[in-house]
Amino acid sequence: MTPLSAAQHDTTRRTVTVRVNGREVTREVSTRITLADFLRDELDLVSVHLGCEHGECGCCTVLFDGRSVRSCLMLAVQADGHAVETVESLSADPAELHPVQEAFAEEQGLQCGFCTPAMVLRAKEIIETGRELTDAEVRHEISGILCRCTGYQNIVRAVQSAGAKVRGGGRDR
Repeated sequence: MTPLSAAQHDTTRRTVTVRVNGREVTREVSTRITLADFLRDELDLVSVHLGCEHGECGCCTVLFDGRSVRSCLMLAVQADGHAVETVESLSADPAELHPVQEAFAEEQGLQCGFCTPAMVLRAKEIIETGRELTDAEVRHEISGILCRCTGYQNIVRAVQSAGAKVRGGGRDR
């Protein structure tokens, strides 16, 4: 007989209502399920990547009421009554990318793509402040998300390019 995990032993469930990518979702969930697992397993939003599951890598970053959070460190029940945004919300039509997605593609701000959804969401949050950031400031702002492939320079350029696009100025490095 296979032993049960703590989550399988848990019979405590709660109904949560969360606005996910602009759509209200109501589900009954285990009180132990993380927000990351809820988004991936219950809602099939697979852009939420689980790397370390300890909050160190930042690849599970989503926007929670407009602010970056590591969804592996939150429980789904904590999202009850709140808004969560994943990268799937940025463009309804794959042929029409969000300016941040365009900038990441144009500036080659991705390689393997594992950290990309988190970086794109963090970039969206950063540029929504309306501030034009230096390279060092962008590096500081994205420092909570680890990328093992790019060396960050192209990501920095992508964030700056996206900011310029949103501000209406095209590219300005």
